[in-house]
Amino acid sequence: MNSRLPFFDADSATRLENARHPYPVVSLFSGAMGLDLGLNEAGLRVAVSQDMDKWCIETMRRNSHLAIDGDIRDLIESDPSCEFFLQASGVTREALFAVVGGPPCQPFSTAGKRKGVEDARGQLYQEFIKVVSALRPRFFIMENVKGLASMPCDPADKQSKPVLDTILESFKAIGYHTVHGILDAVHYGTPQFRERLVIVGSRDGEDVFLPAPTHFQRHQNPAMRWQTLGSAIHDLQEIGPYAQFSPAVQRYLAMLGEGCNWKHLPAHVVQEAMGGAFESGGGKVGFYRRLNRAEPSPTLVTSPIQKATMLCHPTELRPLSVREYARIQKFPDHWKFEGKTADCYRQIGNAVPTPLGCALGQMLVSVAQGNAKINAKRMRGTSVHRKLDQPAEDWGDDS
Repeated sequence: MNSRLPFFDADSATRLENARHPYPVVSLFSGAMGLDLGLNEAGLRVAVSQDMDKWCIETMRRNSHLAIDGDIRDLIESDPSCEFFLQASGVTREALFAVVGGPPCQPFSTAGKRKGVEDARGQLYQEFIKVVSALRPRFFIMENVKGLASMPCDPADKQSKPVLDTILESFKAIGYHTVHGILDAVHYGTPQFRERLVIVGSRDGEDVFLPAPTHFQRHQNPAMRWQTLGSAIHDLQEIGPYAQFSPAVQRYLAMLGEGCNWKHLPAHVVQEAMGGAFESGGGKVGFYRRLNRAEPSPTLVTSPIQKATMLCHPTELRPLSVREYARIQKFPDHWKFEGKTADCYRQIGNAVPTPLGCALGQMLVSVAQGNAKINAKRMRGTSVHRKLDQPAEDWGDDS
């Protein structure tokens, strides 16, 4: 054990609680802890988290959470057994329920240059696999941007093997049964469209599955409909700090109403407002975008003032605030974010929405307890039941 590893052990009371809990979890690449908070809400206990970002670490510690500070590659090199996670938290190897986390996703994002594994960050999924292999938890959850599902190992060769296939084969090689798919957080009570690739693994071949949706575009029960931006931020007492649009951007935004974007600008100013982007392809829906309170928010990005991905308040001449960002990701109001305004936006914009984390945690608990599925000898209306097994977006098909 390298005594210089940059973390603090949990106090004796916390270590005892971690050791006694039936579902202790190790979290990697934890960021602002959106996934972790959701898992805790589902009844798991994130005993220790890790990140290399200074402000993420400060956020974890400000909220009284045990955080391991450092590049995961260096940490594993110092202790390939990954025993330091267990020693710091008081969790035993035999009791470890799950390892969770999302390796940095920028190299695979469809919004970026998609360098994939050519980018050093794009290889950090290998470190996640190393930790799973070393600690042998009962389950794991790995999440990432949906672009990973279509990313070839060699971006210059579109026929090369998909990165996702390599990852799944690696998990199989260390003895884990997996399921995977793209989930949208809006289907789990998040007031935001946010698609993530999720891989769930079981060491013992248990019947893990992707969590069933709990919220729908159309439903007779209002509590089970998609949540909207307005429902998330309408009662916020203090909006807190926010970034600033330039005077030029404010001038054009002032011409737009709620739910509008550059396409709704007066014809005589559109080309001037768009600049070089005016002739470019694509939908460009994020340019001069005012949000709509009656809809879920678009996917939060790491800055709400970038030209192509603006997130302007529906009625005010400003971007969404840090606190509004947190509400949309469903962080609790008491959660404190450390750093400058830009650091807080980045932490929240990179986070997994807590309701999606909760749904994933509930799924693992139901599998562990063996009560996820009700088995029946006979079902009437089997065509109806088959329809309910389809993805949520296929429900209510009017065709």
